Amino acid sequence: MKIVSWNVAGFRACLKKGFDDFFKSIDADIYALQESKVLEDQFDYKPEGYYMYLNPAEKKGYSGTLVYSRIKPINVTYGLGIEEHDHEGRVITLEFEEFYLVVQYVPNVKRDLSRLGYRMVWEDEIRKYLKALEEKKPVIMCGDLNVAHEEIDIRNAKSNIGNAGFTYEERGKFTELLNSGFIDTFRYFNPTKEKYSWWSYMGRARENNIGWRLDYFVTSKSIIDKVKDSLILDDVMGSDHCPIVLDINLK
Repeated sequence: MKIVSWNVAGFRACLKKGFDDFFKSIDADIYALQESKVLEDQFDYKPEGYYMYLNPAEKKGYSGTLVYSRIKPINVTYGLGIEEHDHEGRVITLEFEEFYLVVQYVPNVKRDLSRLGYRMVWEDEIRKYLKALEEKKPVIMCGDLNVAHEEIDIRNAKSNIGNAGFTYEERGKFTELLNSGFIDTFRYFNPTKEKYSWWSYMGRARENNIGWRLDYFVTSKSIIDKVKDSLILDDVMGSDHCPIVLDINLK
């Protein structure tokens, strides 16, 4: 099974930048998209052979998650089931026979860190949510987690300590998640590789590969031996993020 995760930074914009060509060429079983920024009546991309699931934000043109799956899930839920967290369309959970797939777009703390407190609450709630699912079957979680976990995950680490996405608080919450029984799959396969999944639009950052690794596939420890590879497709354009891919065989 091949699963793609990608923050498309606006699905309609990404469609105009070659998304369909990428969709067809990568031939994945599941496409998990974040920051879709669309309502269902605002686009008509429904490829044959795929089921579509959309969780839009209440605020138009903001946030949102979107999934295309070749495999019909047993069940699909939207949000965390917690009222204060479910207005921005940030989570879709698909239950399959062998696992749960949780697609999430983690809230950004903002440049002035004004949303850091909310982010800490979110991190605790999502961790509890994932652990509750894991009691039933293994979990694959993917998405834009809006944090570069370690210094190896960001080009200019020293100068960014304390900035949004690289605060000790955000990094610490990701460590807590891993310590609770989950694996960062890219780092598992690539313990020393410096590779990024997001680049600022400013200062020719992508051209110069001045990036951050903000996008992850995280799995339950119990299925890490089923994961064949975890990739970052940093040559794919269409967004300020690039797609990431999980290749897994759960049979």
